[in-house]
Amino acid sequence: MTRSDGESKDATGPTWTFLTNHGHVLVCVAGDPGIRGRDIAARVGITERAAQAIIADLVGEGYVNRTRIGRRNHYEINPDRPLRHPVEQPHSVGDLLQLVAGLGPPRRRRAAAS
Repeated sequence: MTRSDGESKDATGPTWTFLTNHGHVLVCVAGDPGIRGRDIAARVGITERAAQAIIADLVGEGYVNRTRIGRRNHYEINPDRPLRHPVEQPHSVGDLLQLVAGLGPPRRRRAAAS
């Protein structure tokens, strides 16, 4: 049962989070660039197929680069890519990862042209 504040009445945890599954996957990849899809799925609480689809979205939009090394994938995040929602667009993926996961140095901003 869910209370009006979004918290689950039983011990299973909250019914919503501030980040989407795409954000959760991005944090997993930032923390472990060699992470396997099944490990992403387990950490985020989604299926392996969903994790693969999210990685494909992130790669397709240029947020993550994927390189095959032997039998494994290695991921590299493009920290300067802007967040997608208009409310968040002044910020980058690097800003998000710095705030949420404490990963990487904050992005330096250029002074706005007058």
